[in-house]
Amino acid sequence: MRCGLVLVLCAMAGCAHSDTTASPVVLKRAQMLMGTLVQITAVAPSEAEAQAAATAGFQEIRRLEDLLSTWIPTSELSRVNEAAGREPVRVSPDTLLILQQSLDMARLTNGGFNIVVGPAIQAWSITELQRVPSDRELEALRPLVDLAQLQLDQKGSTAFLARPGMRVDVGGIGKGFAADRAVAVMQRVGATAGVVALSGDIKTFGRMPNGHPFAFGIQHPRKEGALLARLDLQDEAISTAGDYERFFERAGIRYHHILDPKTLEPARECQSVTIVATEGTFADGLDTGIFVMGPEAGMALIERLPGVEGVIVDSEGRILVSSGLKGRLKLEPNQP
Repeated sequence: MRCGLVLVLCAMAGCAHSDTTASPVVLKRAQMLMGTLVQITAVAPSEAEAQAAATAGFQEIRRLEDLLSTWIPTSELSRVNEAAGREPVRVSPDTLLILQQSLDMARLTNGGFNIVVGPAIQAWSITELQRVPSDRELEALRPLVDLAQLQLDQKGSTAFLARPGMRVDVGGIGKGFAADRAVAVMQRVGATAGVVALSGDIKTFGRMPNGHPFAFGIQHPRKEGALLARLDLQDEAISTAGDYERFFERAGIRYHHILDPKTLEPARECQSVTIVATEGTFADGLDTGIFVMGPEAGMALIERLPGVEGVIVDSEGRILVSSGLKGRLKLEPNQP
């Protein structure tokens, strides 16, 4: 997910590696796509099938990037942004679907997830200018981050930003969406298991040839290069949102890129949120929304959602683990 807006880190440990002597074959490849390093692991009966599956996965991610990336001027979302305040833009079923899923995620998280908050993120310029905008400046931007002004026409397959200056960016959900689609095409080509990892947005299917699930590590939000916990996954997606990759500090205050759409300031109640779900799209959007909601409301939402689990590190470093993960998650030594 994320195309530079919301960066996550979910370090993989013990993941598949290339082994052309074994049957079935385990193949691992990497490419730069969607502004990040994409790693695909494919397990298939033969090397040719594993290569074909990995290639198909990369091609699907590249296809979606051409539709959704706001860094590509000809993409469908770039055209929607360019036409803001003027006219609806006809978009493909994939683009319309991810926009609708983004609106659904916004409702689920009480507005914590918002794909039109870009003008406020630009005002903060966390990685470039590292500035703290004034209250007056943020208030002036408020009409541009009103998600109700994103109008979707399912019948006409159009998207419209009602106010000039608005911009939509699906960086907070797009990588999970791409991982889901890549897995689907890999399975059609013949992969029996594998992993699609777009930075910290990861989708798994099946098991390793030895019967083991895929093993992952969750990055510690305050100890660079250290793991918070380890977790095995099978036919699941995992995504992490944290305040530790894109931030600056001033007068002892950490300013990061995950903004609360209500205040247009960095959300303050969490250090990181990791979500495990069946679908990458859901995990990708939910981690950001829950980060904004805060640990108590966020964990309550996780516990209400079927097939969803989570790990939340709150602003004080306290670790909250959902009920379904308490028998699965392995915290690293010296964790509370």
